[in-house]
Amino acid sequence: LCVLAGSLAARTEAANSEENNGFTLLNRINYSPSLTTSGQPTEAEMALIAAAGYDRVIFLAFTNHPKAVAHEDDIARGLGLQFIHIPIAWESPSLGDFAAFAAVMQTFGSGRTLVHCEVNFRASVFGFLYQALFEGADVDDAMSLMQSIWVPNDTWEAFIKRVMNDKGLDYPAL
Repeated sequence: LCVLAGSLAARTEAANSEENNGFTLLNRINYSPSLTTSGQPTEAEMALIAAAGYDRVIFLAFTNHPKAVAHEDDIARGLGLQFIHIPIAWESPSLGDFAAFAAVMQTFGSGRTLVHCEVNFRASVFGFLYQALFEGADVDDAMSLMQSIWVPNDTWEAFIKRVMNDKGLDYPAL
């Protein structure tokens, strides 16, 4: 319990440090020093993301949501960030979607990654799954971080279960 408390405190401290520099992100979760998830950053926040040392941005929503940043790919690349767009249908996330995401994460293994969607629901699930399945994170710890911003609905809980079962792991129901 002390290790978890220390880990969560360190993540909160790192987030607060960046927030004090004008760097706030909607529903932000720092899963690890190299993986952060959030809701849609603004155009101004994109520059702060680059200045904070992130190497890449992975966008998991569609470009037609109300808070989407026009030409986000061009903005990110202009700031020296890699930009990867994997649009995930809200109503029907698939094993293929997660496989594509995991392949991108493994291809660009080192460096800091921001994964975002509209409000950090898709991204938090993908962050939870990646940390639990590929980074050896404790499932309960990673799930607690995800649940700090939302408890997945039936569609997304079923998706989590499918992905974990596909990887040969039991899913601890929410």
